[in-house]
Amino acid sequence: MIPFNRTHISENELDYLTEAVRGGFTCGDGPFTREAGGLLREMTGAGHVLLTTSCTHALEMSAILLGIEPGDEVIMPSFTFMSAANAFALRGAVPVFVDCRPDTLNLDERLLEAAVTDRTRAVVVVHYAGVACEMEAIGKLCERYDLALVEDNAHGLGGFYRDLPLGSFGSLATQSFHATKNVQCGEGGALLLNDAGLVARAEIIREKGTDRSQFFRGLVDKYRWVDIGSSYLPSDVLAAQLTAQLESFGTIQARRHAVWRRYHDELASWSAANGVARPTIPEGCAHPAHLYYLLLPDLANRQALIAHLSTRGVQAAFHYQSLHAAPAGVRYGRVAPGGCPVTEEVADRLIRLPLFADLAEADVDRVIDAVRAYVVS
Repeated sequence: MIPFNRTHISENELDYLTEAVRGGFTCGDGPFTREAGGLLREMTGAGHVLLTTSCTHALEMSAILLGIEPGDEVIMPSFTFMSAANAFALRGAVPVFVDCRPDTLNLDERLLEAAVTDRTRAVVVVHYAGVACEMEAIGKLCERYDLALVEDNAHGLGGFYRDLPLGSFGSLATQSFHATKNVQCGEGGALLLNDAGLVARAEIIREKGTDRSQFFRGLVDKYRWVDIGSSYLPSDVLAAQLTAQLESFGTIQARRHAVWRRYHDELASWSAANGVARPTIPEGCAHPAHLYYLLLPDLANRQALIAHLSTRGVQAAFHYQSLHAAPAGVRYGRVAPGGCPVTEEVADRLIRLPLFADLAEADVDRVIDAVRAYVVS
């Protein structure tokens, strides 16, 4: 079976893990944590980077830093992972779900203004598959209504919008280093801070509400509980693995892009003949080859193609289900005017093909041949 995903082991990974363990500094904010943070600053242009235990935790920190309170509203796409909604619902806020665009599957910026009320505090964007949202229009709307902008950049490390790296547009941005991401440490994340005024409190929140980071820098004579917070700091062992992965980013990306391009080129004729949509990459956007998807005409064909591929030894997967229609989405959120009909349709039609750095050429051939053997009914 060709798996949907297989994690890549980078050149220095095992050496760095051994070094971290033998060095005796396995808790957070050690040398590898600092090294990984520095590499991320270079890649994203972020003013400050804090590694976290997950992208989910980075989103939770964002909600705290923005002072989100019960009754506040936060606009976000319905077509995304539930972590974005959870992070703000945990603070008592109401997630307001907006539909996605039919081309990029990103939050539809044309629907944003209708979702704004006097309770709206922030907009969360998600760069689906690492393809940028329309950040110029979204940024202008946030400025006009004085709304905070948060980028959930879980898919987008290495992506660009008009020559600017994804993760550099919001006052806060979050990254994921889950095992399914282009670079990974099993479970991990990062909070990118592009607003210098948020850095000091972010360090406190990440360290269980204490000024421990200032203590270790010699800025205070003892560390104390000074604010709310939690344990969002990852082990330096995880940071060691992540450092090695980030150092291999160019190699990983070259391999992933090669697979992505083969799918896109060699499935073009089959897609056109069967009424299947392929990914859209708008002008001015550079994507990081995070995933490759196809949009089948309907749910029946999507399910049939997944089964067809399985019989030929290829593991494929569907993706997000509509948050606004989920039990917790109904309980804690609300739908923006106009509903989310595109999201509901896309959730039923989308299939993701295997895509990882170590996918062999022969296996790419097998995937392509298996897809081409399916005829849409």
